[in-house]
Amino acid sequence: MIQLKSHYPAIVIGGGQAGLSASLHLTRAGIEHVVFEKKTVMHKWRDERWDAFCLVTPNWQCRLPDHPYDGDDPNGFMVKDEILAYLDRFAAKVQAPVLEHTPVTALEKADGIFHLETAAGPVSADAVILAVSLYGEPDIPRLGERLPDGIVQLHTASYRNPGALPEGAVMVVGSGQSGAQIAEDLHLAGRKVHLATGNAPRCARFYRGRDVVDWLWDIGHYEITVADDGMGRKKHDTNHYLTGRDGGRDIDLRAFALEGMALYGRLTGVSGGRMHFAPNLKDNLDAADKVYNGINALIDRHIADAAIAAPPPSVYAPVWEPAGETTELDLAAAGITSVIWATGFRPNWSFVGLPIFDGTGYPVHKRGVTAVDGLFVLGLPWLWTWGSGRFLGVAADAAYVVSALQARAAPPLARAG
Repeated sequence: MIQLKSHYPAIVIGGGQAGLSASLHLTRAGIEHVVFEKKTVMHKWRDERWDAFCLVTPNWQCRLPDHPYDGDDPNGFMVKDEILAYLDRFAAKVQAPVLEHTPVTALEKADGIFHLETAAGPVSADAVILAVSLYGEPDIPRLGERLPDGIVQLHTASYRNPGALPEGAVMVVGSGQSGAQIAEDLHLAGRKVHLATGNAPRCARFYRGRDVVDWLWDIGHYEITVADDGMGRKKHDTNHYLTGRDGGRDIDLRAFALEGMALYGRLTGVSGGRMHFAPNLKDNLDAADKVYNGINALIDRHIADAAIAAPPPSVYAPVWEPAGETTELDLAAAGITSVIWATGFRPNWSFVGLPIFDGTGYPVHKRGVTAVDGLFVLGLPWLWTWGSGRFLGVAADAAYVVSALQARAAPPLARAG
């Protein structure tokens, strides 16, 4: 059990892969610190993933600091139990000084010192690293309150498997990575699935003889930074949908429609036992396919420029088109007994009483360094590169943030209470 001190040279808030990566680099630098985790280490991976969850990027991209993928299937996709084992080995290796079940409820700064209120009592620090990610709390639209009482509602964070849902059809709201994969999970189990789509793009799993991720790695896409031609605008973008399930494959919503899945445009409202949708299903599908073909075209150019021998190129052509736009659905008539909200998460920065946020509530920073001296952020998508926020890029981000913390001129980092 860690004996909490009154003051630390550095404090890390968040016990996920970003927070533990920061802890490893702080330990290497000889900087005394403590990590506060409101639940348990890696709880997001353990408690908020469904049973059939797997990685969507190949195992070789798992490159946590001093802990690259150590299995025998680098081109495969770890399933949930394997991911947890990989992360548990990382945590055991780091041996971070973590206080679990200890949320930080307030963070302020006065006279050059950070002051934190925690469940274990007050503590101060010379520097603080916020490694709490953007995936704080499930974001369930308030319109869910208008659904009939008998319908079971779950967020993706609580979904586990098709058998845990009541019999009947299932409405999945949102077609990002989680929504598309859960819709597939239900569809493969023989459930009648209704899917309200959004603007998520999609990507091929394999193209011209290789995993698309391998091609993009060779092209240097994962090393594109926010400094490159306005790429910082992408920090809030929805991830492309595809899957690593059963060795990896595309997710094609049009093909699911051919097999009986019901597709709709964006959910706009709920009233009188009915859901209402925008008439933009075709636009959503076309936009996703445009990205799909655009990524493949990027690979085509790379192959041509480098004179690489590869199978011939191809262009995805729609296998199904909506006959019209359904803008209203009677839930009882459709037999829908469950709604799964694949509507993402909202960050929880409420405890941070410091002026680091923009008008959308996103922390303003440059490569993890905020305008408040001694305050850093880590583990965010596009913190610096396209690989940031993933197992691939967090090691480099953590190393940079800790080096910036070390380089601070004042106050000295030698003091501990």
